Amino acid sequence: MRLVFAGTPATAVPSLDALLKSGHTVEAVVTRPDARSGRGLQLTRSPVAERAAEAGLEILRPDRPSNPEFLARLREIDPDCCPVTAYGALIPQAALDIPARGWVNLHFSVLPAWRGAAPVPHAILHGDDVTGATTFQIVRELDAGPVFGVLTEPVRPADTAGDLLERLSVAGAELLVATLDGIESGAVEARDQPSEGISLAPKLATADARLNWHDPAIAIDRRIRACTPEPGAWTELDGVRVKLWPVRPVADDALASNLTGPLAPGELAVLRNRVLAGTGTVPVELGDVQAHGKRRMSAADWARGSRPDGRPAVLG
Repeated sequence: MRLVFAGTPATAVPSLDALLKSGHTVEAVVTRPDARSGRGLQLTRSPVAERAAEAGLEILRPDRPSNPEFLARLREIDPDCCPVTAYGALIPQAALDIPARGWVNLHFSVLPAWRGAAPVPHAILHGDDVTGATTFQIVRELDAGPVFGVLTEPVRPADTAGDLLERLSVAGAELLVATLDGIESGAVEARDQPSEGISLAPKLATADARLNWHDPAIAIDRRIRACTPEPGAWTELDGVRVKLWPVRPVADDALASNLTGPLAPGELAVLRNRVLAGTGTVPVELGDVQAHGKRRMSAADWARGSRPDGRPAVLG
């Protein structure tokens, strides 16, 4: 089939690579407009645009997919199907109507669970043991279209959202190609999603990434992993924001036996080369830490410089 692929972040690059190696023809790529990033706020192409340029593909960057010039160009290309992975904008009906076989989305959950922009972080945040990826026909309602194919993937105990998304992006790319192959041959048929089990996964904001040290250790562990790498879990010490990387609960651990007593929520205990923080249940061992305006470092190195006067430290 003749395809126009839509995608934006690095997560979508494996899908584009898989399509370029498939028996289908990628005529063009649709991606979000160049964005300013980095300290110099330089205009930067999306990872998908970078890969498309390397492959010599036409790149379409509409400010909105309802843009008349974009719709006119899409009609000129006249693709059979438009596969999508993490494009980042809703596709209007005027665009959905152009390809004869519609738009097929690769979504990183087992639908109808976790419809929305952040399915992988929400799977980790809510303690799911298994997640996966789904290919489905895009309709006007968000992530509600009939399903072509599904794969499952276990959520490992130490998975961050970045770790899990990386695995799903590779496995999902194969599912996307297999789905398009099946659509072309007639071997796959879209089936309506179940009406039960619907859950929503809105994008996690910076406010969602703030830690509440009165929460149980397991909830703090999940929130940090769900917010890694973005938007980044954080707390405060003396009013200064501190970014945290994954932690480790230390229940029944030898580390906990070194404490003189229980830690209050957020209270820090600096041991030899290790730092513990109190929670609503058992302590957690901090991993890497980055205070505002400072470099990322081990918790032990950070703790040595955070309390030169020896005062007790409490995160909040």
